[in-house]
Amino acid sequence: MTPRVFSAATVSGRPRGAVGGSSSSAVDFATLGRAPLRLGFGSRRVTSRDLQIVEATEELLGQEVPEPEGVAQNVSLLRGFKATIPSAEKSRIRRRQTRNVETPRLGLKQLGMNARGLLGDDEDHDGGSVASEDDVVMVPRAERNGRGRKSKAKRKGRQSLSAGKMFGTDELRRQTHEIERDKENIHVRRALINNEIDEITHKIEALDAIRSKLEHDLLRLQEEELELDDELEGVRERLELEESASQPSRSQSRTAHLPPSSRRRKGPVFLPSEHDELPPGVAFMSLESHTSPITALDFSEPYGTLVSASQEDPQPRVWDLLTGEEIGRLRGHRGTVKCIQVEDQICLTGGEDGTARVWDLRLVDEDEEWEAGEMLSLSDVAEEDESAEGGERHKPNGIRQSDTSRPSSVVSRDGACVRTLEGHTKAVTAMYFEDACLVTGASDKTMRQWDLNTGQCVMTMDILWAISHPPASAPGAALPAHLFPGTAAAAGNFAVPTPPYADGTWEMYQDFVGAVQFWGYGLVSGSGDGAVRMWDMRTGQPHRTLLGHTAPVTCLQFDELHIVTGSLDKSIRIWDVRTGGIFETLKYDHAVTALQFDTRKIVAATGENGVKIYNRTSMQHSTLLTNGHTRPVERLRYMDRYMASGGRDAVVKIWAL
Repeated sequence: MTPRVFSAATVSGRPRGAVGGSSSSAVDFATLGRAPLRLGFGSRRVTSRDLQIVEATEELLGQEVPEPEGVAQNVSLLRGFKATIPSAEKSRIRRRQTRNVETPRLGLKQLGMNARGLLGDDEDHDGGSVASEDDVVMVPRAERNGRGRKSKAKRKGRQSLSAGKMFGTDELRRQTHEIERDKENIHVRRALINNEIDEITHKIEALDAIRSKLEHDLLRLQEEELELDDELEGVRERLELEESASQPSRSQSRTAHLPPSSRRRKGPVFLPSEHDELPPGVAFMSLESHTSPITALDFSEPYGTLVSASQEDPQPRVWDLLTGEEIGRLRGHRGTVKCIQVEDQICLTGGEDGTARVWDLRLVDEDEEWEAGEMLSLSDVAEEDESAEGGERHKPNGIRQSDTSRPSSVVSRDGACVRTLEGHTKAVTAMYFEDACLVTGASDKTMRQWDLNTGQCVMTMDILWAISHPPASAPGAALPAHLFPGTAAAAGNFAVPTPPYADGTWEMYQDFVGAVQFWGYGLVSGSGDGAVRMWDMRTGQPHRTLLGHTAPVTCLQFDELHIVTGSLDKSIRIWDVRTGGIFETLKYDHAVTALQFDTRKIVAATGENGVKIYNRTSMQHSTLLTNGHTRPVERLRYMDRYMASGGRDAVVKIWAL
């Protein structure tokens, strides 16, 4: 034992690179690799117990280790370790060598070199031979007979190369055992590789999940940036308003105007602190006084005043959103009210009787006390503490009324109605007003611009004339008017069936002008021929027609960059204001009847019980259903995180967004 101990100590003191090359030790590198991890180098001295294990390595490895059924499913560490030893290659080489047969020299090396020479350039060896004597093919010379001819010897059949080779039964059994063992090792190694592949797959899935989360966080940051932009815009508008209010001398010297329309207002609005406690996406209030489907609604501000109209009731209802109670009704129309707009305490309505009416919502609760035939001037809508200078008075709705125009602004007092605008010959189906300008669209296929200071119609825009005189456009930008199928619907009495709602019901759609909106001198309209037209309000002429919808346009809104339109063709189209091209198209299962959008989302009523929300940043769709409508939604309106919707179930729902 002493020489062995000395030899082992010497091995342990050498660097790692010299261990495998030690010729004095009978243990090769593969054997050391099979030894338990207890055998160390440099960490401590090798003990006699370690040497005994090293000496008994072959015996230990020769022992059969019992394996459970299904080795592939339960791979032991020992078998896995043995499978990694390159012994299979050695056994394969040994078996290959045992199958070698001694034959005459065939010159195969020369044949291989010639074959390689055919694939490349021939090398010039100055006539010298590149083959050695071992590579020469020995061809026996045929014997010739006396006449100089080759003698024909009887050709014998060549025997197989394996005919004269005998291995012996022991060798064959040994090879059989080696092959079976190599197959088992391949099975084990395959299982190990599959496990590694599974592990890598799990790691990839984990990395994908991390990537998805980071992408989601990035989208959230983009949404927060857009929200901050809107908030900054709202703060700037508020700053301008308060600065103008703090300079009374300058404010009195110029005409008073309403703040920007709430439909273009950006940034957060004032909400009760308890609103933050409401769960988002839930309808927390129901207004259940109507008896027929809701046709129009609008509100002044969150928890302010809401006005709603229904299909079979000519009297819109006024609600206090803070308490959820009905304040009163707007009496005056002689048919269904089709459109409503509320700004501050002023409400405008358009009905099937062809009239548009201006209402003062502060006078609704005094409705029963007024006497029929009492005269009212629009100047009476002003605050009582407002003073008049130079014969001019300014009202909170921004409508300027002077003493000289008093005769044209005096109307018969009819409830809370302070003015009636007559001119359309059919139902008023769309309207939009800002400051003292109002634009109405009607089923008589015209749009009218009104001056609310005088109550006079200052311009009429004929859609039929615009259809017959389309504006010049770039080649291929739009279809010619006479090839557009929607123009046939513009002739005669306009009426088209709506696609079935989600509950299977349908009705006749007769609103030729589905929506209008203007900003400055730019007016956009959507009509029953499926066209979206951009008008110049200074001339009353259309300068661009956007064609893409295949059914009547029912709703629209635009900002500085995009026009968003909804149609009975079950789609929402986002148009680029600068180019007039379609930026994006959203497809739905039913007709789109109402929409509103901002920089972050598009909220739409699409013929289903839920309200659809499209996230413009993440391009994901969601639906508001919790405590919602029991029949399809028809109309909606939202500000910041507060929304009102009206459905065919005759109920108005208030939502927290």
